[in-house]
Amino acid sequence: MDVLFNNTDLFVKGFGTTLVLFAGGGAIALVLGFITGAMRVSPVPIMRAVGTVYVNLVRNTPLTLLFFFFAFGYPKLFPVGSWGSGLSYVELAILALGLYTATYVAEVIRSGINTIPAGQMEAGRALGFTFTQSMQLIVLPQAGRAVVPPMMSVLIALLKNTTVAAGFSVLEAGAIRAYLSERSEPLMAGLLWVAAIFVVLVLLLAMLQRVLEKKLQVVR
Repeated sequence: MDVLFNNTDLFVKGFGTTLVLFAGGGAIALVLGFITGAMRVSPVPIMRAVGTVYVNLVRNTPLTLLFFFFAFGYPKLFPVGSWGSGLSYVELAILALGLYTATYVAEVIRSGINTIPAGQMEAGRALGFTFTQSMQLIVLPQAGRAVVPPMMSVLIALLKNTTVAAGFSVLEAGAIRAYLSERSEPLMAGLLWVAAIFVVLVLLLAMLQRVLEKKLQVVR
């Protein structure tokens, strides 16, 4: 307990940044993932191609390499004074996590869309809806209900992936160990507390999943 209480500032700041990374990366991933998932099933060939290339390219790239790009390559593309420059390591980490996780969100959405009977889209066309309107008003709301469990698994993976940012000068939960070492604190106790807090956060997400499943379930 002494390790936790004597380093409360470190734990609060570390997990505070972790939650910022999770919230920011999750927001980007959900928005971009929904768009990309819809593109993957679009009747327009070029949209399907763009969605497929993005998902296959980014998803098959290790997250660490994506962080390397944003930490070292991004500043070269946008030098100081240019548009898009001046982003902090935390902001760059949010972008990396969001773009990476969006590919998994897109695949979850695509699998959910494929569970919706084709007659739903045909009904939308019969009502005069465009493809985009049919997706927004008919298909995606139903697909969203069907993919709550796998989507929550993706978000849990995102929460754990935030620890990769510790290797790129971001003070978050994964970096607490190094700072405890500088303070000559027992590392094993510190690591156990970090693991315990992560378990609590994951359990909270699991509780949220159960709430959403009950709220969004469709009586058949």
